[in-house]
Amino acid sequence: MARIWIALGVLLAQAWTGVGAARAQERPLAFVGAHLIPIDGDEVEQGVLVIADGKIAAVGRAGEVELPPDAEVIDATGRVIMPGLVDTHSHVGGIGGADGSGPIQPGVRVMDSINVRDAGFRRVVAGGLTTLNIMPGSGHLSSGQTVYCKMRFWREPDGSSHARAIEDIAIRDTRTREEGGFGVGTVMGGLKMANGTNSQRNPPFPGTRGKSASLVREKFIAAQEYAEKIERADGDPEKMPARDLDMEALVEVMEGRRIVHHHTHRADDIMTVLRLADEFGFRVVLHHVSEGWRVADEIASFEGVPGPDGTAWGAPCSVILVDSPGGKLEARHLVFETPGILEKAGARVALHTDDWITDSRYFLRMPAISVRAGMSREAALRAVTLSGAEMLDLGDRVGSLTPGKDADFVVLDGDPLSVYTKVRETWVEGHRVFDRDDPDDRLHAVGGYGAAGESEPYFCCYQHLIGEGQ
Repeated sequence: MARIWIALGVLLAQAWTGVGAARAQERPLAFVGAHLIPIDGDEVEQGVLVIADGKIAAVGRAGEVELPPDAEVIDATGRVIMPGLVDTHSHVGGIGGADGSGPIQPGVRVMDSINVRDAGFRRVVAGGLTTLNIMPGSGHLSSGQTVYCKMRFWREPDGSSHARAIEDIAIRDTRTREEGGFGVGTVMGGLKMANGTNSQRNPPFPGTRGKSASLVREKFIAAQEYAEKIERADGDPEKMPARDLDMEALVEVMEGRRIVHHHTHRADDIMTVLRLADEFGFRVVLHHVSEGWRVADEIASFEGVPGPDGTAWGAPCSVILVDSPGGKLEARHLVFETPGILEKAGARVALHTDDWITDSRYFLRMPAISVRAGMSREAALRAVTLSGAEMLDLGDRVGSLTPGKDADFVVLDGDPLSVYTKVRETWVEGHRVFDRDDPDDRLHAVGGYGAAGESEPYFCCYQHLIGEGQ
């Protein structure tokens, strides 16, 4: 087995600049000397990470990894490399979902409203995020379908961005429908649902929590009847019901193909979600769970329905920790201890930004806060990588430095849980999409609101004054 002969000069004589890395990956790359955090295994000092053809080819200790003979070797001494961060709940891209015409609109696709040129995506990669679940808002019982996206914002040889349309970053399924997927090549996503105070307003929206749950039940029952009509038709077009996009989405939910990503804060609202998931047999990820600490045992013991691979699904939680004053009244009992309490109870835990609620550039602060409040280091790092990937049915593709997975990783200049650590580079599928040493990338990493020139700061009465000619 080949060894890494540092003394004999096998390493290219280059400092950490990522020389040649901005080009398309023409030959394998070997990052040597870094501290590796694989997530699915022990941390490795003086590690070696080899990537080829957009995939992770090898991971291990120096001297134990065979380097491809044509590999470009990059000295990563003093750096930390971990998987690209996975955000299970983001709102970047100028999203817009359901409107005010009704409280439940599962047929709406947020994919149809995302602008890949939105400056928010530059902030995302500056924070080391490589995979997102982009959501519509939470003002409806269902505001539509989410879309899972990969941050494929590398530069082509002509200087243009590889991502020119949403289709370029949307993640497509590799599973057949028989395997529980959407079908090979179909864009993947979940269904956004919510309860609590967000959706309570004047008719046709519900005015109470009880009415909210009743409307959801009515819609799922209608979807059950829709599915039964299709089954009875047995392929006869004359007997098929009229196509209904709302019904189609809910049938996918009940079939386990489309995961429900459910906004919920209060303990009683969390229990309502579990009740509905059990009643209609859908897979659910509980989002926010400000009072999840109050019902941690109930969350952890929820059986739910099996995932596509037949393993227990339960009720995974995607938690947000807000460390500034303000927010909604029903989140007033949010505590930093929630992730650790859920971990100890046996629940699966991820963390999310809810960007803008937490700026994507500062996502790594959340696992740091979680550890300070009692969560284990291993679970906290998993919560921003592999656990989130699993909650998007992507655990076999991203979330850990595992040979065969996509070459999505982030290069740090220190421990990921240190407030002093900065993201130096972000890589997606073997391409560098962020480099802090690049002046333009650095602007997006350190600049404030509007630094990208895509956004206008909000001033009270600004538009009114412009209209009055002032």
